Amino acid sequence: MKRYVYLLLSLFALVACSGDGIVEKTVVSIVGDEFYINGEPTFKGRIWNGIEIQGLLPNSRMVNGIFDDMNDSTRNMWAYPDTKVWDADRNTDEFVDNMPDWKNKGLLAFTINLQGGSPEGYSKHQPWYNSGLKPNGDLDMNYIRRLKRILDEADRLGMVVILGIYYQDQEWRMKDSIAVRNGIRNTVEWVLKNGYQNVMLEINNECDVYRIPGLSPETVHESIKYAKSITHEGRRLLVSTSYIGRSVPSDSVIAHSDFVLLHGNKRTPDGIIEQITAVRNSPSYTIKPIIYNEDDHYDFDMPVNNFLNATKNKVSWGFFDYRRKGEAFEEGFQSIPADWSIGSERKKAFFNQISQWK
Repeated sequence: MKRYVYLLLSLFALVACSGDGIVEKTVVSIVGDEFYINGEPTFKGRIWNGIEIQGLLPNSRMVNGIFDDMNDSTRNMWAYPDTKVWDADRNTDEFVDNMPDWKNKGLLAFTINLQGGSPEGYSKHQPWYNSGLKPNGDLDMNYIRRLKRILDEADRLGMVVILGIYYQDQEWRMKDSIAVRNGIRNTVEWVLKNGYQNVMLEINNECDVYRIPGLSPETVHESIKYAKSITHEGRRLLVSTSYIGRSVPSDSVIAHSDFVLLHGNKRTPDGIIEQITAVRNSPSYTIKPIIYNEDDHYDFDMPVNNFLNATKNKVSWGFFDYRRKGEAFEEGFQSIPADWSIGSERKKAFFNQISQWK
């Protein structure tokens, strides 16, 4: 019942009368285990290769769209090949410029994070300083200015944004657990007060590697509950968190999340089915969407792959692409400096799959 009430509130918010005209907003909502955009299920009535895809949310991991590095000793690592300098505004400019192309080819959602993600794809150590939150939990307005440009364009295009707050090995930039909680409150309030209704929240990326209270796997459900309790004009955000690829969310996280986030890293196609089955067999699971927002397995041309097995099981799948050592600049949506265009064969292969859904 609560989900239907939330949907009705979202429908009323679709249009806001302002004198001479109507201002439309992009609104994401959930009905059962399906995602709705602007009051309609995604891919309404659509069948792809014999698979029902209504309610799914194909997405891509674009977490470094507002990336910067405040560590002078590592900042030059991200220099663009043409200018030989790093430029955070250029990074966001090029991100925004490419968003219409992503949408036109079928992408409905992407994940971005206030503390980004490893600009190397995977890193043992992260000495760089990339955080849209100050140590006390206040928002860094330089990051927020760049984030606003992305959210505004997503709103215009009808896209959904999964906004992450914390990322491992950058969360220690926060002073303490009180600062962590302040960061959650400030982020949620900023999103709500700025009127965005196309944003869903990921408290932290892969919570099971954190130890700070409120972000650790034993306590993160409390932060989910806290974020859900923050409202503005009767609205709140849809909230969840994610775990590393070989894990399944705890019963408490499944119980309190509006949608269940999974990662497919280190998972085979059979492992994807096992992971999804484990979530749905949890005693805490009630009907709600399951969505992968990170998986670096592709093989889209193979008869069995992670993307296909997720889709067959009515689970949304998320593309995680990073530049491997020695690969060309156009590879890797997560790698910095990034080429945000669909310029590599790997990117084209993913977008070719979801373009067939339109």
